Amino acid sequence: MIDVRARGLANLHAVLMTLAVGALFWAWAYLNLLYQVPFIHMNRYQNLLPYFLCVVGGMVLSAREVSRRLAARFHLPDLGGSARLATRQVGLIAMLLFAMMFATQDHGISRLFLGSFLVWCWAGLALMNAWVPARLARFVFQKGHRLPTLFIGRPGSFSRLGEWVANKEPLGIYPVGLLAPEPATTDPHGLTLPWLGTIDDLPKVLEDKLVGQVIMLELPSNYGEASRVISACRDRGCRLLIHSNIEDRYSQTLVPVTEEGRHFYTLQEEPLEDPLNRLMKRAFDLAVALPVVVLVLPPLCAWVALMQRVQAPGPLFHARERRGKQGRAFCMLKFRSMYEANVGAAAESRQALTEDERIFPFGRYMRRRSFDEFPQFWNVLVGEMSIVGPRPYMPILDEEFRAQTDGYRTRNLVKPGITGLSQSLGFRGAVLEEEMVKRRVYWDVYYISHWSMWMDVQITAKTLWQVIDPPETAF
Repeated sequence: MIDVRARGLANLHAVLMTLAVGALFWAWAYLNLLYQVPFIHMNRYQNLLPYFLCVVGGMVLSAREVSRRLAARFHLPDLGGSARLATRQVGLIAMLLFAMMFATQDHGISRLFLGSFLVWCWAGLALMNAWVPARLARFVFQKGHRLPTLFIGRPGSFSRLGEWVANKEPLGIYPVGLLAPEPATTDPHGLTLPWLGTIDDLPKVLEDKLVGQVIMLELPSNYGEASRVISACRDRGCRLLIHSNIEDRYSQTLVPVTEEGRHFYTLQEEPLEDPLNRLMKRAFDLAVALPVVVLVLPPLCAWVALMQRVQAPGPLFHARERRGKQGRAFCMLKFRSMYEANVGAAAESRQALTEDERIFPFGRYMRRRSFDEFPQFWNVLVGEMSIVGPRPYMPILDEEFRAQTDGYRTRNLVKPGITGLSQSLGFRGAVLEEEMVKRRVYWDVYYISHWSMWMDVQITAKTLWQVIDPPETAF
């Protein structure tokens, strides 16, 4: 019920914005034709109808984005979110406008007219996306459409949902009271609802308070309790929502999944299980790695080999085993940045620190600028790694970190990367304490759960900038 109201509000807002943008298009065209705005030379006989349809088409396409991603909190003012939504809306309009212009080879349409319209359109949408929804909600969900809502559960459970309830009040959700085993004596949870009795009083409260919706704050403890609540709500014609507190029971964030009508919970979302997303990520990897391997890596190898020969003779590459997707072992390449020495695996796993005597001078320069990582573009090219993903560690450290951090192996759900979200946020270099491992794992898992193509582009751009201007943690 609540989600239907939110989606409906978002759809209504999309219709109003489409009408407003369409009106702006004709108003801007009329203004230019009537007053001949400087630098914008409009042709009086220009057929603007196809471009108007492109504007409407762009808004219609963006309406699905509003309904799918933003409906749940769309009624809450957020200028930043409104500006981002306006950028997507105007981007779709611009794509259709210029596709029309180039497809028809229309040389009569003023480019400045279209460009200035898009600027005004973005400014107007950014403001209206922030200002209109809350006022639209108040107008649509006024007294006749308010839902007197009764809550059932412990006071502490209501406290945890307090912010959510407050956010839904613009959608007509009107709390009337709480049914709990006993009243809160000291109000430790910030309880603001009146206590109306226990669950045994449900039928009477539903009748007296004209309740339109009941929200159970926790999963029913037994079948009898569930049956009584469902029966009372059906007899009174009340809507019923049951809040799942399964995360509280397991102390773990769970993601609901529906498969052919069956409901499951999983530990995290995995956008990269979508074949199309994997295809886009692989295409991005190849688009970046192939030019680097062909054009950048050969001269870089020659330069590094020369400096190694002068300062620290030995092999060009440092090739060692790492664990990739699903824990499969592969050989990761790096330019050798340390003096050659025959040491055991335990000694080799010692992390490099600032002023480490094992690193020769040019190796220190390479490590600070991340040049030593460039051979890994070959690992990307052959499919063992990705441009962006969790950084792989040496096997000994990998086992040590796994023992220190819950959920560490979640990183193996995707390919390891040359760079990652953790590294782009400054978490790079030696891992000297357990808290550092936990912070890196947190952001690695966040990346896996929230992956998007745009996130990969942002991380790659930020990493490129860190090559130019290394952070303090780089050495």
